[in-house]
Amino acid sequence: MPSFDTVIEPNLVEVRNAVEQSAKEIGTRFDFKGSSAAVQLADKEITLFADSDFQLGQVLDILLAKLSKRNVDARFIDRDAKIEKIGGDKVRQTLTVKSGVDGDSAKKIQAAIKQSKLKVQAAIQGDTVRVSGTKRDELQVAMQLIRKTVPDAPVSFTNLRD
Repeated sequence: MPSFDTVIEPNLVEVRNAVEQSAKEIGTRFDFKGSSAAVQLADKEITLFADSDFQLGQVLDILLAKLSKRNVDARFIDRDAKIEKIGGDKVRQTLTVKSGVDGDSAKKIQAAIKQSKLKVQAAIQGDTVRVSGTKRDELQVAMQLIRKTVPDAPVSFTNLRD
């Protein structure tokens, strides 16, 4: 039976390279001289440091530009984190790198496939959603449906089997 897996999986090597390039640019830019602006990557968390909220926004812009140059979708970065004051007038923001389909998105995908009346089944397997059906054409229609259902997440499809 033909099937495929729906996943959210960033290229972590490219994310690390983008963070390193951002740190290098922050170190050489004139407007960041003498400031505490920095970018660090630990596991799947990117921490931004700066002297003010405005400067933190500039650091984030540099990071997003470097990510886009390395072909990493900006939707992999969860930017909803709160800006924290860490002493004096310095601020910090911790961004997380999304990986794996979260429970809400998985349920939304599964419900959309059931409502579409396609002859495919969706099964949630950990942080992936496996979609299987009888015809390959229906699987391709299901891929388009999934992209429309979850527009805020950069889904990709792996493990395509005939």
